[in-house]
Amino acid sequence: MRGEHVDAFLDELSNLPRVIGAPITVAWNAKEDLLDLLATARTRPDREQVRDLLYRFYRRCADADLPEPQRLATTVETWWREILAFLHTGITNAGSEGTNRVIKTIARDAYGFRNPGNQRLRTRCATTRRARGHLDAR
Repeated sequence: MRGEHVDAFLDELSNLPRVIGAPITVAWNAKEDLLDLLATARTRPDREQVRDLLYRFYRRCADADLPEPQRLATTVETWWREILAFLHTGITNAGSEGTNRVIKTIARDAYGFRNPGNQRLRTRCATTRRARGHLDAR
């Protein structure tokens, strides 16, 4: 969001009853702190920068007194080694996760076919580079 949209968003939240607006604002700020941390990927962040951003995220989640940000903080803590590797290398498993999603979707669509070979062939065809649009099909 651009600055003027953020300001309008936060103004709208402050106009809501406190019991509704405050938790949304806290959760949104925690999400923004996590995005600030993840934005350091591929920038060769130093330890202190990562530490400060991570502390700010954890502190906001702990102060929130809401289960959702606390659960998010627990998830980040559980996966911290992998997140730190991403911050330093910029390498993700997004490609393999996307291919796995396509395979599962095709397998669901082919459920009930009697020939497992046809199901494998459908999956193989759906995950080729041409099917994913990387090559010109002409």
